[in-house]
Amino acid sequence: MTATSPVSPVTQALILAGGQATRLRPYTDTRPKAMVEVAGRPIIDYQLEWLASHGVEQVVVSCGYRAEVLREHLETSRGGPETTLLVEDEPLGRGGALRYASTGLRDPEAPYFALNGDVLTWFPLDEMAAHHRERGGLATLALARFRTTWGVVDVDEQDRIEGFTQSPLLPVWINAGVYLFEPGITPLLPAKGDHESSTFPDLAKEGRLTAYRIDGFWRGVDTVKDVKEAGEQITAMREDS
Repeated sequence: MTATSPVSPVTQALILAGGQATRLRPYTDTRPKAMVEVAGRPIIDYQLEWLASHGVEQVVVSCGYRAEVLREHLETSRGGPETTLLVEDEPLGRGGALRYASTGLRDPEAPYFALNGDVLTWFPLDEMAAHHRERGGLATLALARFRTTWGVVDVDEQDRIEGFTQSPLLPVWINAGVYLFEPGITPLLPAKGDHESSTFPDLAKEGRLTAYRIDGFWRGVDTVKDVKEAGEQITAMREDS
């Protein structure tokens, strides 16, 4: 009997670090969103450390706004995966930025992870890769449970209010901004525009888009409030570990 060869790990990734992130001002007055500090560290440092811990060896970072700040930081950082910085001459949209960033990949014929530059998360990427390969899709989206910013009122059948729950997780799933792509998706990404309104809906209709539900920490950092709350969560996790 012939032994089964181990599945090759995914060793390359893209990070979308462009955009002016106006909702994060004043943090982003002098730096791109990926360089905003949460609990004392830039978002991109958390991402690079997480990717490296799962075998990613090369990361291409696509940026535009305040690119010089990100470049200086990456050039002086020690350890982690090899990083390549590609600067957009004009805003390309998220889909266009992904397609542009893919030109910097070491192996354009191999699969790759892709991350939005405003996401903080920790979950096993090897499990996501195994799930992706089992399902056989062209792309897999990590999904996170949606946490509402509103408080929820608990009401019984007699319209008596039983209590209140602040910002609960709801039984619906949202795009977590972490993807695993087969190389065949690259030419399907728009040269300019948003992949979530073009490429993804087309793949979904064809049955080639797969979901991976995250069971672990996930936080999008879109507003000043998010920076504060994410920092508190990470600090609490450090104290508990």
